[in-house]
Order: sequence, then structure tokens, then C-alpha cells
Amino acid sequence: MRYWMRAIGLLVCLLLLAALPAAAGAAADAQYTARTEVWKDITSGKAGSAAVAIMDGGKIVYSEGFGMADRGRSVPVDRHTIFDMGSVSKVYVATALMLLADEGKVELDQPVTRYLPEFTMADERYKDITVRMTLNHTSGLPGTTGWNNFGFAYNKEVYKDTLDALALSTLKHRPGEMDPYCNDGFTLAEMIVVRVSGMSFPDFLSERLFKPLGISNSGPSVGMRPETKTVKAARYYPPGKLAAEPLEVLSVLGAGGLSASAEDLCRFADSFSGKGPQILSARALAEMKKAQPAEFHGKLRAADVSWGLGWDVTDHEPYREQGIKVLGKSGGTGTYTTMMFAVPDKRIAVAVIMTGGQAGAVAIADKVLAAYLADKGLMKKAARTVMPPVKGQPIPAELKAFEGYYYGGSLLRMAFDMEKGTLTVYRVEDKTETPQFTAAYNDGYFHKDGGKVYFAAVDGRCYFVRYDNTWKVDMIGAEKVEPAAPAQLAAAVDGQMWLRKNAKAFEGTAASAGNVVGSGLVPALPGYVVFGGLMRIESPIFATMPVESMRDLSELRLVDKDGRLWAWCGGGLFMPADMAATLTGGAGSLVIGPDGYNEWLKVAEDSVLSFAKPGKGRVLVYAAGAVVYDSVTDSGEVFAPAGSFVMAVGEAGDSFTVTAAGN
Repeated sequence: MRYWMRAIGLLVCLLLLAALPAAAGAAADAQYTARTEVWKDITSGKAGSAAVAIMDGGKIVYSEGFGMADRGRSVPVDRHTIFDMGSVSKVYVATALMLLADEGKVELDQPVTRYLPEFTMADERYKDITVRMTLNHTSGLPGTTGWNNFGFAYNKEVYKDTLDALALSTLKHRPGEMDPYCNDGFTLAEMIVVRVSGMSFPDFLSERLFKPLGISNSGPSVGMRPETKTVKAARYYPPGKLAAEPLEVLSVLGAGGLSASAEDLCRFADSFSGKGPQILSARALAEMKKAQPAEFHGKLRAADVSWGLGWDVTDHEPYREQGIKVLGKSGGTGTYTTMMFAVPDKRIAVAVIMTGGQAGAVAIADKVLAAYLADKGLMKKAARTVMPPVKGQPIPAELKAFEGYYYGGSLLRMAFDMEKGTLTVYRVEDKTETPQFTAAYNDGYFHKDGGKVYFAAVDGRCYFVRYDNTWKVDMIGAEKVEPAAPAQLAAAVDGQMWLRKNAKAFEGTAASAGNVVGSGLVPALPGYVVFGGLMRIESPIFATMPVESMRDLSELRLVDKDGRLWAWCGGGLFMPADMAATLTGGAGSLVIGPDGYNEWLKVAEDSVLSFAKPGKGRVLVYAAGAVVYDSVTDSGEVFAPAGSFVMAVGEAGDSFTVTAAGN
């Protein structure tokens, strides 16, 4: 009996040891920081699961999983679990291009059209976009061709869709002038890799990056990769939902569609140290590690963000002050959040990767890296300072000119109380204004909760600038909307509701909210229209981007479809809502036509709806513009108030039945 007790005890010990994280040589403070910060996000609901890894001198010294990769099967996250990395993918496509540059097959300062002659835009300046500009965000492209490219299956038309959208678009600024974050440049970069190499992008990465670097758990999005006994994908569970969403696929692989384990992210980051496994020349490594600034760089008070080739960070100020160079890249897909750091001169890498669009992977990785460097004696721990509240001062009269409307992803109004010394920022939406925050003026800045903002006039434009205390940089938060010349847009746009027609059944749930859009003129801003975002009216059928410095902008074009004006916006195609058939009886049917466009029904009265659909079809219900039912995550019946819309998405010829039980 005692023998069996000892044997069982030994077995338990072995199992416990097997479950411990890989931590040979890892510093205690870094582990403690990782665990406390990750669990803080998981217990608060910001994250569902996570993985953290640290690499030092070419060896993994700490690797730990947190939470469940698959709750239904009780599969925990471990060192092999893969997550989508989002925009960290950009460093991979930049590396792929640099491999081709090392071979003399690509030149960074040659125009994109040299390699992609089919690339065109409705703006002759596109011919000046170089390969380098696709990698450092200075191209001037509007932003992101996202429709049907963020979902649950690979969009085989992703290259065509991107080129088609760009062909109808103009540039928001002259190439090289500014550097607002831009995804489409990296899709063009991916296309160049494919064209020049003659290989698919995943195959190129596998053969030229992953195998030489000993990377085995990286590849395209989690939804494109088969799981194995040892390698599982971390699933995303939407807040309030018991079931996981289907595994994610981002078709824009180079811009944000790759996946990896945390350890593999570290192995890739380690390749920039110049030691261990190497795939790039010393010259290429130096080029990738240096800042690649736009012409605008240096025109704000503090240093502004200066991208590298694919990297977000080439010189992190708090580390640079202590003589440490840091490279960093963040990523977020809406369902996954990632941060990867490399300290190439010390050969240290840190990676944090999490499920949850609000997860704090960036801040956690930064804290883990700082703790690890401090534990190794390479960096002093930052002293915690407590500052008294800032007292307001009267606002100088010359700042009055900065009042007005700004655009920074949403329309804002800036208002000063000159005597009290306060700035109030209002969000303008549906012709109403909602206060966002109030800040006190003192010594050139407006202060709130330890942060500070200011206004700057540069090259004839006005900017609302936020100083980031963590990164010690200035970041443009919004740009002033300048008065526009009076221009007419078709009257049908004001107060109209639009329904998207070119959605695919595999499109992600995050994009679903954009399928029902309201449009309207802005009384306070003559010459502007809102269609999802703000746009400046140029003609009766065209509205362009309102500012130059913001990411992910779109343009609006009205197109004739059988005598009715439809709307094209950034690659999305919308019909007027009054064209939807009305569900008046107990049942209605919808059939996808030969063009593959999704179909719509309007619910005439309060009803409980049920559906019959083809296996790969999808049904969504919108009430007051919000999704209240999505067959991807919901089943059974749903209550739909009068005025709701039913959206049927599938392949040409698919038939759907909607049955209504009135209240």
C-alpha cells in the first residue's frame, strides 16, 4: 500500500512538473509581472486567454499559457497554442520583401507599378508610391480594404477586391508626406512578394522564413490551419456568449492575417539580433531596424511616431534613455491582441498574445520587458511619481483659432472656456453633441488624469495632438475639418438608410455592424456628408476624405443601378433601404441572384422570426441598425420589432425562408 502511495505521489509530482511553465533562468519579477497583468485582464473580461514568452540568448527562458484555448473541450493554453497575431504580420511581409531585395529582385525605392502594373488609382500621384512607402505607411493610400477580408474563410478574391477598390480611390496626401497607419500598403507588398517570387505568400514564408529560423508553429490565420494533437488554436468567445466564434481568417495575410505561438514570435524577433539563425543580410537588417520617417516628422513639439519597415517602434524613448534600442510591433484583429518586442543588441525578445479585442497585450509586454531588463541589471526600474492636480490657467487668445470641428475617426468639436482655462471635447453624432472630457490649460498643454494634449498648426493645417506618457511621443489624435466650398450631393443621401449588398457569408461579426448605414448632411459643416464616416462633398455623385492625417478613411461614390442610385464606399456596395422587400405575411423567401449579392427583407410588424437556410448560408437580423441575431453565433427564434431588417447571405442560387409569428 505504501509503495502505491509513493508511486502515486511521484506520478503527481511529475505531472505537476510537466505542467509548469518553461522558466529556466527567467527572472522572478518578469514572471510575476506577466502573471498578475495577464490575469488582471482575464478576470476583468478584457481577455479570454493568453500566452507569454521571453527569449534570451537564443533560448526560451519563460513560456506560459493562461486560460482555456477551447472551453468546450477543456483544452488549456500551452506553449504550442497558436493565436492570430494581427498587424505583427507586417514585419513578416517586410522581411519577405527584404529577402527579395537581398537577391536584387526588388528595389525599395522603385515604384509599386514596376512590380504590379495592374495597380491604378483615380489619382495620378499613385505612380509615385514606392515599395518602401508600402512598408512605412507613407503611401497616402486611404487605409484598409476590409470588406469580406476579415472573417471565417479565405477570400480568394482579396487581391482583386483590393485593386478594384483602390482603382476608384484617391490619395489622402502626397506620397511620402505623412504616415498615418495604412493596411492596404502591406497587401500591395504581399502581392509584390507573390508576383516576384512566383510562390503563394504562405509557401514563401514557410520556405524562406520559417524553416530556416526553426519556426514550426506559425502560418496563415488560425482558421486556415488544421489543428494537431499538440498544436491547438485559442478560440475567441464573444462577451456574453457561451459558444466560440468560428476560427478567424484574415485574408489580408501580409497586413494582419498570420498566426503563431508566443514562442515562435520570440524566435522570429530574435532573428533581428544578428546572431543565431539568420535569413537577412547585415545591410537588410540595418535597414529594417532604422526609423523610416515621413516628411512631416519633427514638426510637432516632441518626437512623433516614426515607423520602421513593418515595425511600429524602432526607438522606444524610455529604453533609449538608458542606452537600450528596442524594436516593437503590435497587432489587433478585433478578436486577438498581440505585442512583440526585440532588443537586438542584447538578444532578448518578449511576446504577449491574447484573445479579446480590448486585451492589454501592448502594455503587458512593455511591463514584462522592463521587468526582465531590470532583473538582468540592464535597466533601472522606473520610479513611480505622483503629481498633484494641474491648476487651470487662462487660455491665451491666440489659441481661440483652434476651436471648431475635428475628425479623428469620429467627428469632434473643440470648445474653450477662455477664462476658466478649460477645453471640452464633444463627440458629434446624429446631429447631437456628447461631452467626452474636459481638460485644464496649464503652460501650453491641456491636462487631464495625468495625460496632456495640445493644438498645433503645421503647414497650414491644425491638429489636436496627444502626448503619450508611456512612449514619450506626440500622436495626432484628430485634424481640423476645414470649410468646404458649397457642393451638391444627390438629395437622396440626406436622411437615407442603406443596406450592403456585397457581403459574403464568411465575413466576420465585427464587420456586420457596417452592413446597415445611415447617411446625412451635417448642418454645422456645409459641404460635408456622413456615410459611416465624415466625407467632403466634391460633386453630385462623389465625396472624398475629410482630412489627410487619419487612418482608415473612405470615399463615397453614387452609382446608377437600373435607375436607382446605389452607394459605393471603400469597396462596400449599398442599396437604398426602401428597395428591400417587405415581410407582410407569415413567411417570406429570399433567393441569392446570379450576381451573388445578399438579399434583404424589411419586417412590417413586431414578429418572432425563425429561419430555414442552406448549410453555408447566413442570416442576420438588424433592429435600429444593430445586430440582434446572427446565425454564426445564434440559433432558434428571435424577436424582431417592426422596421427590422433581415439579411440573407450565401452563394448564387441559395434559397432562404423567413417565418414570422406576429405578436
